Amino acid sequence: MRANRVLYRNARVYARTWRSGVFFSFFQPLLFLSAIGFGVGKLVGADAPGGRGYLAFLAPALLASACMQTATFESTYPLLGKIQWRRTYEAILATPISVRDLFAGEIRWLAIRMLMVGGTFAAVMVLLGVGRSPWILAALAAGVLTGLVFATVISAFTARTKNGAEFNFIFRFVITPMFLFSGTFFPIDRLPEYLQPVALATPLYHGVALARGFVTQTLAPLEALPHIAYLLVLFGLAYWVALRAFTKRLAS
Repeated sequence: MRANRVLYRNARVYARTWRSGVFFSFFQPLLFLSAIGFGVGKLVGADAPGGRGYLAFLAPALLASACMQTATFESTYPLLGKIQWRRTYEAILATPISVRDLFAGEIRWLAIRMLMVGGTFAAVMVLLGVGRSPWILAALAAGVLTGLVFATVISAFTARTKNGAEFNFIFRFVITPMFLFSGTFFPIDRLPEYLQPVALATPLYHGVALARGFVTQTLAPLEALPHIAYLLVLFGLAYWVALRAFTKRLAS
């Protein structure tokens, strides 16, 4: 498929730059999980939610959050650069590749990037003794699906922006609060009652619930279905909106 040619192009570019981030990609989750999982975990002690230790509670949530953050960054400045600053997409669309192929290739590449980031987190979790069952692969898939929701939503926004100044608002007032208050560090029932429905509506909450449930094996299949369905519906709707936005922007 022509979309795979866009994916291949991105992979070739990444092959030239991956070495600069490999050290950071591995040691960031290792240090983060060690500092908070073990450090804060000692303070939490036996009161850790779920009774399996704070590290087991935190680690899968950070896996899903890392996919969200990767998808958010990759869908902002790098994407806008290809649209407006470097005009990469103009060159690509001069070939038989259509906007539909182009966008599908970008989303596939973003899925691979999230698989890399989530896979690193999963490897560190296994190293630290968390998630040694095959269910960690299901948690990884949940993280990638969560990231795909954010990738499509933010891609739709990026296709409509002109200079990228609005991205700071997204990072500060959308992604950071979602990271802090969507069940990553503590159950959402600890939030004020009027904020709990807001947290329940966020994609990250559902991704965290899936990843944590799979790793700790506390989520029954029927309990997982509503979370999966919610994320799939959001992804489908956002993909359609983003594709329309890309078509309108690149055809103008």
